Amino acid sequence: MTDLVYTEKELVQSLKDYIKAEESKLAAIKSWANKLDDLTRVSTSDPEGYLAHPVNAYKLMKRLNTEWSELESLVLQNPSDGFISNMSVHRQYFPDQDDETGAAKALMRLQDTYQLDSEAFSRGKLPGSYQGLLTVDDCFDMGKTAYNDADYYHAVLWLQQSLKQLDAGEEAMVLKADILDYLSFSVYQMGDLPRAIELTRRLVAVDPNHDRAGGNLRYFERLLTKQLHEMNQTYQPPSEEPIQLGTYVRPKDHLPEREIYEALCRGEGLRLYCRYQDGNRNPRLLLKPMMEEDEWDSPRIVRYLNVLSEEEIGKIKELAKPRLSRATVRDPKTGVLTTANYRVSKSAWLEADDDPVIDRVNQRIEDITGLAVDTAELLQVANYGVGGQYEPHFDFSRRPFDSNLKVSGNRLATFLNYMSDVEAGGATVFPDFGAAIWPRKGTAVFWYNLYRSGEGDYRTRHAACPVLVGSKWVSNKWIHERGQEFRRPCGLTEVD
Repeated sequence: MTDLVYTEKELVQSLKDYIKAEESKLAAIKSWANKLDDLTRVSTSDPEGYLAHPVNAYKLMKRLNTEWSELESLVLQNPSDGFISNMSVHRQYFPDQDDETGAAKALMRLQDTYQLDSEAFSRGKLPGSYQGLLTVDDCFDMGKTAYNDADYYHAVLWLQQSLKQLDAGEEAMVLKADILDYLSFSVYQMGDLPRAIELTRRLVAVDPNHDRAGGNLRYFERLLTKQLHEMNQTYQPPSEEPIQLGTYVRPKDHLPEREIYEALCRGEGLRLYCRYQDGNRNPRLLLKPMMEEDEWDSPRIVRYLNVLSEEEIGKIKELAKPRLSRATVRDPKTGVLTTANYRVSKSAWLEADDDPVIDRVNQRIEDITGLAVDTAELLQVANYGVGGQYEPHFDFSRRPFDSNLKVSGNRLATFLNYMSDVEAGGATVFPDFGAAIWPRKGTAVFWYNLYRSGEGDYRTRHAACPVLVGSKWVSNKWIHERGQEFRRPCGLTEVD
């Protein structure tokens, strides 16, 4: 996405060149370009920092997917070879509708996880130095995205925000009748008939000739009368309080520990003790032992400080960036690797031969843990961008194993390097026992996924919380069972 910032800057410059050629005929386009010129000057001064704010990232996708295309149609009325040629060259790299929809859903995911109302996003009330604002039309588009996905809970929140800003006098392209149309039906879908009737009456007052408003109003009124009669109740007018976060209950989803998981993401955690660790007198750690902090006692999770230097982190990111692709998970039914909404990140795999830094990092992991890395997986690098997350999961494979585990064994342990600080969100959480581990650049956390018997420790089910503000970079090493027979021998019981 940082490349898209520069792409947009180049497009702005191309547009300004076109304006110089036909400035008298294109006054409206010139005003639009100047607005974007100011924006791109800020974004290109610090692209990663700018894109760390999820609203800026969403609006970048929206601009490139929607608004630039609309502008292209306008330009074609008075063709300019230079501008059209530039658009054609860059169009292949533009986000598409799926990207824009994904960015919108990322904002909704952050809204749920961190209990933020729509106004917090719309008015820029988020942490961070780059504040992005959402217009009436932006909020309406967010609501429509949810509506088209039959997600009426989020549709109500965003359509209500759109209506609130329009009623406050903000200019917009969308009509009030359209907002009320979508909002009233969404409220009906949430089971709030009195409020649906009140909103539909507002719609009829705004547009008496609306195609559906009259019919919907009569249907809602009949349905409410029937319900009141069946329940032997009298009519109660809808609350005058505006719809906001908490007005309606969020529908349950596939994740049983959703509430615990999200509560941990919002900030509960515990740190215990700290010490110096020399890897059982490992020669490479005797003169400079690792600083070790306890994050949890059972199962034991520890954090190591100053594991990676700034130069090593830069080299790892440099090697990974051209190889990044959407992270996948294994379908439990088919065994096939596929993308999933519960894992939103990009990842790459680096071999020891790729650069001496990777070989050095692998050796350091072996020194710190005392475990052989010969049978470990390659170093995986992952980047969590806008709303990036990985919902609760196990690192170890449950039987039956896939073919590669029959050779190297199951994932015995996880060594997770944090390669960036995150301004807000992005914790690694363990819902089963309530641990929350926050990213700290240069540190690493380590835990065992298996008991000494080889049985999976189901307490280690964990998640990567959505990134609210910032960009989260991590790298991890999954260490397998084979080769550890004398380094971590079996215990006397199944749960040692």
